[in-house]
Amino acid sequence: MYKPLPKELRLGFSDIHDIGLFAKEDIPTGTNFGMSHIQVSDTIIRTPLGGFINHKDNPNCEKVKLYFNSDHTQFTKWNLITIKDIKEGEELTLKYTFYDV
Repeated sequence: MYKPLPKELRLGFSDIHDIGLFAKEDIPTGTNFGMSHIQVSDTIIRTPLGGFINHKDNPNCEKVKLYFNSDHTQFTKWNLITIKDIKEGEELTLKYTFYDV
């Protein structure tokens, strides 16, 4: 069954901006939640994971860039990975690099 978010995460009201991603349980440093963004040509597409994470100058997550090439397409994707331990109930944050804050 398709689930738009990893099982450890939920949406909630954010003190940063409107709605954000929150931990449903303690999450260790280095956890890879999967794809948050994909770029095909000049278009960047956010997944549900990338669409709800809020900006913070001192974030607890980062995007890791992965490149893919095949005979028919070339694209880049980014996975969301924790860079700090995150406690249950804490909001996941990211330093924006694609958008102006």
